[in-house]
Amino acid sequence: MTEVLFLGTGNAFSPPGRLHALALLDRKVLIDAPPTLLTQLRKYSIHPSEINHLLFTHWHADHMFGFPFLMLEREWMPYNSGDKKPLNVYSRNGGKEILSHLCKIGFPGSLETSLNNGVIWNNEKENMLKGTDWKFYRFPVSHTPETDPHGYELIHSTGFTILHCGDSGPCHTIEERAVNANVVILEMGVPDFVSSPNHHNPSDVIEFSKRHPKVKVLVTHNFSHSSGNSGGFEIPNLPDDIHQLEDGDILKIIDKKKFKINRITK
Repeated sequence: MTEVLFLGTGNAFSPPGRLHALALLDRKVLIDAPPTLLTQLRKYSIHPSEINHLLFTHWHADHMFGFPFLMLEREWMPYNSGDKKPLNVYSRNGGKEILSHLCKIGFPGSLETSLNNGVIWNNEKENMLKGTDWKFYRFPVSHTPETDPHGYELIHSTGFTILHCGDSGPCHTIEERAVNANVVILEMGVPDFVSSPNHHNPSDVIEFSKRHPKVKVLVTHNFSHSSGNSGGFEIPNLPDDIHQLEDGDILKIIDKKKFKINRITK
């Protein structure tokens, strides 16, 4: 059984009960690298050396500032002496320069060898993720243009398809791909009273679900506190068929059409 573990479900402000949005496929494939990345991996007993692939959606701090820490531990504190396999990093053109510069600012003199020899840099917009049952297609989405925002269509060998929309507002590239998806992961970064076309708000999520009734909508990058917590924004009232993810939720894929959502408590 394949799975997607949601190591975090909060927006850039980490509302009460939520760490930054972060998804992990089959303990091997990360989507983005938020500042709290190492804490999130440790919480679920995952060592950075286990990660084989890292897909970046865009260049905002809450999606990339954990990369130097990930590389530092992989280089200097590997799981064991023989476990220093290269990390496959996927991004648009220019990603190598941006991430390398970030590492040199954060840990000057410590990661040059790792960046040169410990990373396989990939710019392809579609590829198989070697050693997994997944392939991806990267596509542009609507977010702050300067961050070069993209989402990922993730297709399992069974045909089960997940649309990870990165950190996007409503846009036609999501709409046209949603018709072929089993699950769509939407960010819901702002409440309804905030005017931000580059984010989904609760009303946007509801309308999206109405347009795509056959698709399971999972909400992440949430602006509200999680259940069992208080402070910040209240959890919005969404229809029952829309699942507002919480940290530790796990999507278990059974076959081409069947799945279930459980929660790991820590």
